[in-house]
Amino acid sequence: MIGLLQRVTEAAVHVDGACLGRIGPGLLVLVGIERHDTRAQAERLLERLLGYRVFDNAEGRMEHSLRETTGGLLLVPQFTLAANTRKGTRASFTPAAAPQSGAALFEYLLHRARSEHSDVATGRFGAHMQVSLINDGPATFWLQVPPTA
Repeated sequence: MIGLLQRVTEAAVHVDGACLGRIGPGLLVLVGIERHDTRAQAERLLERLLGYRVFDNAEGRMEHSLRETTGGLLLVPQFTLAANTRKGTRASFTPAAAPQSGAALFEYLLHRARSEHSDVATGRFGAHMQVSLINDGPATFWLQVPPTA
C-alpha cells in the first residue's frame, strides 16, 4: 500500500462540482492500493501517516506528527500510484488491486482513520476527482508498506 503524503495548509477534493472533503492545515494523502495488500498494510500505513513527523517545531525542524498537531487528514484513493512505469511510454496497472478489493480496503483504511483521528475527509473510490491543495514547504513524502505476497 502506498501513501503519497503532502503537508498542506489546505486541501479539497471535488466530484462533479460538489466538494466531498476539505481540510485546513494537515496532510493530503493520495492512497494507492496494490494487488496483494491486506488490512495489515492498511493498519501499518495509517500508523505511519498519523505518526510521521512532518510538522515543524519552534526551531523549524520536522518534529511533530499529525496526531500531535491534530491537523486534518484528507485521504484520496489513487490507483495510478500502483502503476508499473519501468519500461515503455505507457503505465501498466497490473500491480494495482482489482477495483472491488481496492475499494473495500480503502473503505477499511478510512473507517480506521476515522476511529483514530478526529478530522478525516475523503475522496470517492473510482470517481473522477479534482484535488486542490496548497503544499506547505513543499513537503511531500512517499510511504510504502509492501504487499506480503
